[in-house]
Formats: sequence, structure tokens, C-alpha cells
Amino acid sequence: MSNLLVRALTGIVFVSVILGSIFWHPIAASIVFGIFMFLGVTEFHKLFDEHEKSELSLISGLITTSGILTIFVLNIYELIPKASIGFVLLLIIFLSVLTELWRKKEHPIENMGISLLGLIYVTMPFVLLINTSFDDKSSFPIIAGMFILIWSNDTFAYLTGRLIGKTKLIERISPNKTWEGTIGGIVMTIAAGVLIGYFTDTYLFWTVSAGIIALTASLGDLIESLMKRSLGVKDSGNILPGHGGILDRFDAMLFTVPFFLMWNFIYLLLF
Repeated sequence: MSNLLVRALTGIVFVSVILGSIFWHPIAASIVFGIFMFLGVTEFHKLFDEHEKSELSLISGLITTSGILTIFVLNIYELIPKASIGFVLLLIIFLSVLTELWRKKEHPIENMGISLLGLIYVTMPFVLLINTSFDDKSSFPIIAGMFILIWSNDTFAYLTGRLIGKTKLIERISPNKTWEGTIGGIVMTIAAGVLIGYFTDTYLFWTVSAGIIALTASLGDLIESLMKRSLGVKDSGNILPGHGGILDRFDAMLFTVPFFLMWNFIYLLLF
């Protein structure tokens, strides 16, 4: 009961900080997401501290993340042309890879591969959230809806799994996840999407979004479980009492963001 209470209190504070910053102002949301991003990058690098074939440079990872964030911030304030973003991003990433030429480590290929994975898996989703928080002018921010649906999927998958879960989903990766829990999460997430669509008068967008989010959030959870299992760790960190680390809390979001934002782009293009 004590652990459950700690988990609940942490969850309430976490949800309040996320949604509060999103509804308050894009700058507030950017600061919150930026803090979580740098903590997540640090956590990602520390996960590989004991890995026998990797010696990552946390400083290089933080500098590269800072560079990528700077490019998007400059674009938000129209200080650089949008057409240049792709080229500058590639330049920053290639420069980060070049650091392996001087580090003289035993496994440079592994170091480069894992570092690039960190940029794709952790840095880019958070940067896209920051960019979207400024681009989105709707009265109900779409990233707020995205988080609500992710949390709905997580909560109802857990509750359904505890109540009626029997059939293991992928036991070798996540022994506690079941098909019943996964299906329960998907059904209730779609129901939540319909509800958001009712209040925002955008049924199509939020119903389809709910389906995409339910699927990708579940996959994101499994991917992080696979990564932790392969590294022999239980949690990615311990910064959030009762929840583990930043990557544990944002695992579903990290995988969901590109798919959700792509659907948002298609929807705006067609409708």
C-alpha cells in the first residue's frame, strides 16, 4: 500500500506538471519537455555504463542534443529557414559521430550506433513535442490529447490485465503483459478518443488518433522492456518514486510521437 501511494502521488504530480505546462504556455511546456529530454538523454547513456561493448560519451550526447534543440528553437522564432533544418541536423549528427575518431575507444561502431539510437529514440520525440507546442494554435492542444490517450491506454491495459489477464503477450520480453490487458487498453483508449472528439467536435481525428496511439504506445512499452531486458536492468532510473526513470515513464510517448504527428500532418493536409 505504501508503494502504491507513492506511485499514485508521483503520478498525480507528473500529470499535473505535463498538462499544466501544456495548457499554460508553449514556453512552459518547452521548459518542462526540455528538462525531461536532458534527463532522458543522461539516463539513456547511463544505461550502457556496464555494457561490455560500449563506452558512450555523455558530454557528446548532451552537446548534440543541445545543438538539435537550438536548431528547432531558431526555426520556431523564424531565425533560420525551414528548408535548412534537415541539412543542419545532418551536419550536427555527423559531427557527433566524428568524435569517435579522437576518443580511441575499443568499440567505435557500437558507440556510434548506440549514440545515434539515443538521438532518434530520446532526443527527437521531445524536440518534436516542443516544436508542436508552438505550431499548434488550437484551443485544445493536440499533445495534451495525445498524453491523455497514452495514459488511458496504460491505465486500462494495467487494470484489465490485473482483472482478467491470462494469455501472455510476449512473455520473453515482458512477462506481466497479457493479450487481454492490451485489448482492454486499446478499447478504452478508442473510447477516450471518441469522448475527446465529442468535446472538440473532431471525431475522425481523435478516433483515428486513439487507434494509432493505443497501438504505438503498447509497442513503445515493449521496446523499452526489450532494451532493459537485454541490458539486464529493471528500471531505466529511479528519479520518479514508484515509477522508475524518465524512460520508464515516457516509453510509450517516445514511440508514439512520430506516428501521431504524421497522422496530424496528413489530417491537416486532407481536411
